[in-house]
Amino acid sequence: MVTPDARLIAFHLPQFHPIPENDAWWGTGFTEWTNVVKARPQYEGHYQPHLPADLGFYDLRLPEARAAQADLAKAYGIEGFCYYYYWFGGKRLLERPIEAMLAERAPDMPFCLCWANENWTRRWNGDERDVLMAQQHSPEDDEAMMRDVVRYFADPRYIRVAGRPMLLVYRLDILPDPVATVRRWRAACNALGVGDPYLCAVQSFGVQDPTSFGFDAAVEFPPHGVVPAEITSLNARGHGFRGRVLSYEDTVRFALAKPPVKYARYRGVMPSWDNTARKPNFGHCYQGSHPLVYRAWLAAAIEEARVNTTLAAPFVFINAWNEWGEGCHLEPDQCYGHDWLRATRAALTQGPAPASVMTALLAGARPTNGETMPEADWQTLDLAGTADAPRITWHSRQFMRVRFWINQRPALKRALRPLARLAGLVD
Repeated sequence: MVTPDARLIAFHLPQFHPIPENDAWWGTGFTEWTNVVKARPQYEGHYQPHLPADLGFYDLRLPEARAAQADLAKAYGIEGFCYYYYWFGGKRLLERPIEAMLAERAPDMPFCLCWANENWTRRWNGDERDVLMAQQHSPEDDEAMMRDVVRYFADPRYIRVAGRPMLLVYRLDILPDPVATVRRWRAACNALGVGDPYLCAVQSFGVQDPTSFGFDAAVEFPPHGVVPAEITSLNARGHGFRGRVLSYEDTVRFALAKPPVKYARYRGVMPSWDNTARKPNFGHCYQGSHPLVYRAWLAAAIEEARVNTTLAAPFVFINAWNEWGEGCHLEPDQCYGHDWLRATRAALTQGPAPASVMTALLAGARPTNGETMPEADWQTLDLAGTADAPRITWHSRQFMRVRFWINQRPALKRALRPLARLAGLVD
């Protein structure tokens, strides 16, 4: 048995309550659940809609809902939540749940913040050029944002690394001058008496080593940063679906094969991913996700965190606790129940999968009895391959590699996007 000394942090989405801005943009009463319940299968074997089980269609304005989330997470080994923090030049959005959490000092759950510093657009409608709420990056805004954030740093539940409050930034790549921003943040924190923050850049949209910009570490955020093969042999149900179906097993294979890096990089995993609830015609689905495969991936990340001496703390991040609109959640659903959570606990307590089991799982093998068996002893699993595994072509794999290469070059990506739209490759 492995001592569960790794610390699991799950990203937490606060978009499950109405706000005036969403009422105006998307219709009265809009929340993330609005998209979730509209989802439909797009191809044979496609699991949609993802519908909640134990916690129901909760409203995060209610303290009972927030307490139930924390109790469930702690029961299965999740140490803390990383809440998305929305700040737009002094304007806050979706802040009510975390403001209540801060003011009420409840639930008793460790937490940190991730500044989701993108513009808000009509991406869900297929038009990311229509900006609904824009970022206003400036030296004055850097300091104002940090003055607001330090209120959270002062909370005894706030997650710290060697005594330093941890703050994540989702899009380092769109900060006009990240080096100057980091310098201003550190100066502001010291002036306010909260010490030096531990700054992490999420590895999204091509971000690699953030330490050259003054950040302390990187945090992986799959499906960003992985290059899985595309599956082209599935039968679409509707003529309008032009999204992509990608291999979850190949995602795990790519993630596990990443070479070591010389900077501090906290590994990240995801139980599943499918954003067709938000983007029915252009969504991306990761076919082949399964609690046992997720468990094996998470257990490998936990083992790396335990032995990686470049890390100041043995954190592993999970995307996500409750991204229902992206089919990416640990919270119980009506298909898998508690299986994702049970797999999480087993990854903490039972250690990595033997090489033979990992190989079989990534080749499509599953338990012969048809059950998910998320907490079964690795040595006792009876696995068998699938005769109808989807076909992965050489061309589909190369397409995703080219796309990954382009994503690492923001200027080139912006230049190519109009041509990609004309070709129907993106929305």
